[in-house]
Amino acid sequence: MKLFETVTGRKVLFGSLYFSEGAPIGFIWLALPTQLRSAGVPVEQITWLAAILVLPWTFKFAWAPVIDAVQTSSWTHRQWIIAAQSVMGSTLIPLFWINPVDQFGILAALLLVHACAAATQDVAIDAMCISMTEPEERAAYNAWMQVGMLLGRASMGGGALIIGQYLSREWVIALLILSTTFSMFLISAVPNSRSRSDRNSATREMMRSLKLAVTDFRTWLGLIFAFTGGAAFKSLEVIYGPFLVDRGYSELTIGWFSFGPMIGFMVAGALLGGWLTARHGSKVCVQWFLISIAVTVTLLAGVAYWGQSGRNAWLLVLLAATAVGIGAFTASSYTLFMNLTRPEIAATQFSAMMGATNGCESWSSYVSGRITASHGYPAAMLAMCLISLVAIPVIRMLPPLERTQIDEGE
Repeated sequence: MKLFETVTGRKVLFGSLYFSEGAPIGFIWLALPTQLRSAGVPVEQITWLAAILVLPWTFKFAWAPVIDAVQTSSWTHRQWIIAAQSVMGSTLIPLFWINPVDQFGILAALLLVHACAAATQDVAIDAMCISMTEPEERAAYNAWMQVGMLLGRASMGGGALIIGQYLSREWVIALLILSTTFSMFLISAVPNSRSRSDRNSATREMMRSLKLAVTDFRTWLGLIFAFTGGAAFKSLEVIYGPFLVDRGYSELTIGWFSFGPMIGFMVAGALLGGWLTARHGSKVCVQWFLISIAVTVTLLAGVAYWGQSGRNAWLLVLLAATAVGIGAFTASSYTLFMNLTRPEIAATQFSAMMGATNGCESWSSYVSGRITASHGYPAAMLAMCLISLVAIPVIRMLPPLERTQIDEGE
């Protein structure tokens, strides 16, 4: 199978890998919180679980250098991905018999191990993509990778809530495991991407590049923005399921809404974001998209506070509008982070920025849960919006990072 020989083939491959990455994320960050809240688990306990599970994604940069360094003729990014997916699938098997409410501690432990493997897989996938593409190609690749991620999230996020109304929980778990592991059979047919015959020379080159990255002010600006910029929507993605439950929506309604409008608009936003980023550059686009998210989340908080109690169609409309901005922002911000990296240390440097992004999700989920418990959902949404907007001046300090299609006269 010669997937790497064409642009379309590479898009299919990376989209499939991100589908496998997105499926458990959808289940853990939407389906499971919604089910736990419906079972009476407090919001702050649900957001605590989400915050804990993001930690391996936050600190994945700590073991990313191992993935950069351990590259031989028989062990490359491909083997890292296969090994990680095997662990991910194995940790989901006990979900067939444990009770997530009564055995909450066991559930948390299993999902924490799963998160460590998933974060490792993410490092290897992103490093493979960076090592195989040029900066001007990455906006398009990131758009399709986000489509794969979002379709995976839809299938086992909202999709799991829908399927659970018609099939047993065991069928849902079986589909989750299949969605999480199928792409390792696809990538097993792909030749090893590269090898390093001179390990000492490769290690010296990696250390030299790492030193340059650490002393580059752009790296630190990227880390600061990644840790704060997404607060408005990272926290919302965790709490909107419980939020809708508390507004009187059923799990089935939430499932269909998440599976259809939310993911559909995120996919549209990712494709739009990739196209606009290729034309105008990632630095400009991340600012546009972040402001649009802040506006829609602020309006959502206003409707939640001043609007009618219970169900309100405007809540769903504003969540869907926010989803467009989330998809666009994600595609453009990932392109920005990739363009800040050096290919020789792609796993280490890019995963550090993505780790900071996940750190944003961890602390914002935890803080928004606490604010929600004491002051309500609207206060939590507004607080996270303010923090996101404060991060915009950080991005404005960066120099241009890539040539755009407009620069090239296309």
